[in-house]
Amino acid sequence: MTLFSPLTLGDLHLPNRLVMAPLTRTRAGLDGIPGPMVIEHYRQRASLGLIVSEGVYPSHAGQGYTGQPGLVTAEQVDGWRSVASAVHEAGGLIVAQVMHAGRVSHDLVNGGFDVVAPSAIAIEGETHTPEGKKPYPVPHALTEAELPGIVAEFVRASQNAIAAGLDGVEIHSANGYLLHEFLSPASNQRTDAHGGSPANRASFVIEVATAVAAAIGAGRVGIRISPEHNIQDVLETDAAETLATYTALVDGLAPLGLAYLSVLHQDPTGDLIQGLRTRFGGPLLINTGFGTVTTRAEAMAILADDVADAVVVGRAVIANPDLVHRWRDDLPLNALDPQTLYGSTAAGYTDYPALAAAAAE
Repeated sequence: MTLFSPLTLGDLHLPNRLVMAPLTRTRAGLDGIPGPMVIEHYRQRASLGLIVSEGVYPSHAGQGYTGQPGLVTAEQVDGWRSVASAVHEAGGLIVAQVMHAGRVSHDLVNGGFDVVAPSAIAIEGETHTPEGKKPYPVPHALTEAELPGIVAEFVRASQNAIAAGLDGVEIHSANGYLLHEFLSPASNQRTDAHGGSPANRASFVIEVATAVAAAIGAGRVGIRISPEHNIQDVLETDAAETLATYTALVDGLAPLGLAYLSVLHQDPTGDLIQGLRTRFGGPLLINTGFGTVTTRAEAMAILADDVADAVVVGRAVIANPDLVHRWRDDLPLNALDPQTLYGSTAAGYTDYPALAAAAAE
């Protein structure tokens, strides 16, 4: 298999194995509604085998960033309907990454709602709010009675994604957000059935995935994890503990028949990731680095060496909406402007030229 051969992920049939990573870009305004600029951004990248949207909040309390889109209100769902339509008309596939920010938020960002987490442990440092940088608050520790409500939020957002015409969802259990917070002993210090042992810490993520799969069909559901990423104070520094936690997680996910497991890890060939791949038993998507750029040669080697079934790419896709064309023919790439990754304008969002347009100038 190569990067440019087709791939089936559950109910999704991809024309190639290049997947657009979920990328927070904060272009959805204060109301979280994907507008014309967001529609155009995703439409431009429809040649990718699969687009995974930026993290989309499933409830107002789950919003982590100003300008982040949601899947809560009717207006937000309508906005995603326009995104899905544009991507499909251009021949692409797109799933929504459903992301509850957990404690990576602030009440000035999420509209005054309680910031929640597995345990009442704040992140060190500050976050950006409409009133400037503020310290992360001590979150409300979710009670056992409140957890079914969080599951229901993931389910409703996933159902809204399907109603909007999106092709499925990716459950975000990575990068220090709510579900990842349940997995780590640093952020989950509960003493009930959802804390303590690796199996207990993994149980809530399994409950969410089970409920979402039951609601929209497992063949439309993927999940993203980032073991050992150690970001936003979600620390996984004990190798044995991490292995036990993610083994319990994947063993709970495997019977569901999900479309794919997406893993962000710097060593995809190592025993941890390849062991999880074997236990999962379904397609594995690999993203090799949060702080490094995946190169064409690296992506091609991952497929040639059967390290994974598809490669998830972020920054190269930001700067090159036609990355499939450029990588297939080994053509020059646009350079990324890191100053425009976040913002509210089209600069660095929809103005990177496709190759034909670049050649014509």
